[in-house]
Amino acid sequence: MLLLLLGIILLHLAALVLLFVSTIVSVWSTSETSTSDLWRNCSTAVNGEYHCNPASTGEWIQAVQAVMILSIIFSCLSLLLFFCQLFTLQKGGRFFLTGTFQILASLFVMSGAIIYTVTSHYWVLGTYAFGYSYILAWVAFPLALISGLIYVILRKRE
Repeated sequence: MLLLLLGIILLHLAALVLLFVSTIVSVWSTSETSTSDLWRNCSTAVNGEYHCNPASTGEWIQAVQAVMILSIIFSCLSLLLFFCQLFTLQKGGRFFLTGTFQILASLFVMSGAIIYTVTSHYWVLGTYAFGYSYILAWVAFPLALISGLIYVILRKRE
């Protein structure tokens, strides 16, 4: 049972780290001369200067920012709830609240990645490819979802 709890906590922490990295790091989309993320759009000019513009160009980027931050908050709350329920839940009880928060975190990150996928051509001009932060967000989605489903199925034992 201890090994199972350790595995669940490691899975949750892996999803949480991926959420933090994908939200903070500035490579959601990239091209030869520019990178962009949820907060800035940076490019290299012809003379070699590096210019960054803030991400205040549209409501969609603010929606992506909001749902990514919500996914981090809900995942952190889920981990905190798990530890609280681990010590207060009665024998045979299920971790429904913890699982619900983690599933909501996964749905938030999925929503943010979908919104970015559909509308990023408004934000990033020219030819671009999705960067590793974008990919990490998509990897965090199934990890958080699986973690949430495990919490819902899990029963407390003594």
